[in-house]
Amino acid sequence: MKESRGSKLWEVASVFFKLGCFAFGGPAAHIAMMEEEIVQKRKWMDEQHFLDLMGATNIIPGPNSTEMTMHCGHERAGIPGLFVAGICFIFPAVVLTGLLAFFYVEYGDVPEIAPFFQGIKPAVLAIIAAAVFKLGKKALKSTELVLLGILVLGLALFGFNEIALLLGAGALGMVYFSLRRGSAPLLFIPLLSLFPTHRLPSSQVFFIFLKVGAILYGSGYVLFAYLDAELVMKGLLSRSELVDAIAMGQFTPGPVLSTATFIGYQLSGWQGAMAASIGIFLPSFIFVMILNPLVGRLKKSLWLRSFLDSVNVAAVAVMAAVLLEMGAEVLISWQAILIAAISTTLVFLVKRKVNPIFIIIMGAVLGWLLNFI
Repeated sequence: MKESRGSKLWEVASVFFKLGCFAFGGPAAHIAMMEEEIVQKRKWMDEQHFLDLMGATNIIPGPNSTEMTMHCGHERAGIPGLFVAGICFIFPAVVLTGLLAFFYVEYGDVPEIAPFFQGIKPAVLAIIAAAVFKLGKKALKSTELVLLGILVLGLALFGFNEIALLLGAGALGMVYFSLRRGSAPLLFIPLLSLFPTHRLPSSQVFFIFLKVGAILYGSGYVLFAYLDAELVMKGLLSRSELVDAIAMGQFTPGPVLSTATFIGYQLSGWQGAMAASIGIFLPSFIFVMILNPLVGRLKKSLWLRSFLDSVNVAAVAVMAAVLLEMGAEVLISWQAILIAAISTTLVFLVKRKVNPIFIIIMGAVLGWLLNFI
């Protein structure tokens, strides 16, 4: 029996609202949880198409994991699904970050949540590792792509810019595979974006964050540099306040760009929080709405298929680099190592698939309990 558009939209809303409530750990972890929910559990698409969407998302501005939610929503329920998925994923983070901003501005402090987050971080490592393993098996189609992945992983660990690595790998793979087939590729140019409290009017806050959302490349953590230039250097925010805002974006689930909500409240109260949230995420909705129908055409062109295959491998390699770097930062206590070991055992060795959300909750509880030992 054919499902109605309404039932599909409700499914999209429930899936991404749930992910928005529990997706801690940054873009790599978000995509890992999405892959488990969308590809493995619900089978809205196969792993190859998920990889292709991931690769395409990496070549446009905006927060990658948030844009992936929009792609997945579009695949399930068309353009309405795109908007429902994006809004439901963003909403929990925006609300929670807004509340934390209220406590911060009104009382100079936020609720004590560090022990929970210390448990979530090592649990997230296991989720990312599982996604790297599954997506890597699909992306590494040939010896050449394996070598390209190793090269990108090495360069990523040495601190090379992730966008330069993704686009460079795509261009290198496109040229190599086209020459091997005996056909020269056309010139490919990535589509870049052309297109006390109450210090500012909310309209000005909106346009500041709209500009940032339209030109932000890479993960949400690059946001710090953009906002430093837009706010701190112009005297609208102190660097200490910016650091606190970034920290709150990392503590809350969902996209790190919910930091914008926190800063918007600092600058212009609840109106500013709303204006900043809409401004920073609006470009992503537009970019994905334009890009999604083009992914099928990219797959049909042999030289663009080579580009996309190479970007996919590079994206998995960058995820692996994030995993290693997070591991080095997080696994510095016996509590973190124990939580990571338990989580990894559940993810890889238990025959029955364990829901990533259970892993996140378990990590948070263990982090809080082990904090007393």
